[in-house]
Amino acid sequence: MTSMADLEGIRRSLKEQRLEDERQAKIKAAHEKKVLEEANLFKKLVKDVTPLPDINRKLHELEKPAPIAYQRELDDEAVMWESISDEMDVERFLETDDKLSYRRNGVGLEALKKLRKGQWVIQAQIDLHGYRSDEARTAVGEFLRSSVKHDIRCVRIIHGKGLGSIGKEPVLKEKVKRWLVQKDEVLAFCQAPPRDGGAGALLVILKARQ
Repeated sequence: MTSMADLEGIRRSLKEQRLEDERQAKIKAAHEKKVLEEANLFKKLVKDVTPLPDINRKLHELEKPAPIAYQRELDDEAVMWESISDEMDVERFLETDDKLSYRRNGVGLEALKKLRKGQWVIQAQIDLHGYRSDEARTAVGEFLRSSVKHDIRCVRIIHGKGLGSIGKEPVLKEKVKRWLVQKDEVLAFCQAPPRDGGAGALLVILKARQ
């Protein structure tokens, strides 16, 4: 005969199972929403990212990534998003020159000098005209990760000069510099030479693919 205690235990187990099912359903729904948003973003990126020819660069077949648990993927996404600040004081990281240059500790000055002179071959670029700030931040992050994955070492980020923004201030230009300083993929960057976009673009050296 089933006692009251047994019935209470069964009810508690059913309630816990229901709550767990609801939690998993929410995680799955959030994941599916994220996949859809990334697919839409990728379509937009494809229009704006221009791969430049490089006859010396080999093409590598992409490996299928290992599956990641829904909750872990959502947590990692949140950590990545929150770790990139729009308010970082980037000036203390920049070189004292007129090219608004930056180089990570351990990166030789010679590499930066060549970048300033436009002696690195630009292998890919992204144009941020028309992006809102949050869209641009996500697009830049995806662009950098994709470039490193494909062993691209030098890219151009076209942020514009801010002439079309309120107050004619280059808001996106300053934010892009803040984001780049915080990205592990970035070894160095500087304002592009006039022929490569001048004050409206940055040239960026990326780390080699591991």
